Amino acid sequence: MRAIVLLPLVMFALIAGFFAWALLMRHDSSVLPSALIDQPAPQMKLEPLLPNLPGLDVAALKGEVVLVNIFASWCPPCQVEHPVFMKVAAEKAVPIYGINYKDKPDAATAWLRRLGNPYSGIGVDPLGRNAIEWGNYGVPETFVLDRQGRIRHRFVGPVTDDAWRDTLLPIVKKLRE
Repeated sequence: MRAIVLLPLVMFALIAGFFAWALLMRHDSSVLPSALIDQPAPQMKLEPLLPNLPGLDVAALKGEVVLVNIFASWCPPCQVEHPVFMKVAAEKAVPIYGINYKDKPDAATAWLRRLGNPYSGIGVDPLGRNAIEWGNYGVPETFVLDRQGRIRHRFVGPVTDDAWRDTLLPIVKKLRE
């Protein structure tokens, strides 16, 4: 009889212990796992946003280290990272390609006209289906692709000067060796 009374208490303690262990084992809550790391980037050909630049043809990116940035004009964190990408583009540190996510083409075009365009090519993803193939959780997200077209790093959130200098640039340099 006593065992029946203690059973719910024991079950609760086991479940609580499991959740406590899971929380303690989690290292960095800002890192979202990606099954695509070291895998080929999703093969897609997206229509161009701007008439004077190509869209995004992932197969054509092979041969050089590149960044692929998923962004939108309606995204405040995308505005935060935009000046960083403008500097990266001006320094010709690495080509940046964009996926314009769930955006109105007129709004995205006006946004780029106002803030400048750091992208070597921009593909449109009006429904967000292509971004899902990248494992996208939201905007902005930036991926580093190696020369073979494999995803080598995924950066979630706005790329700041510190994130560029301390995280992404060292990866780009290492992949170019």
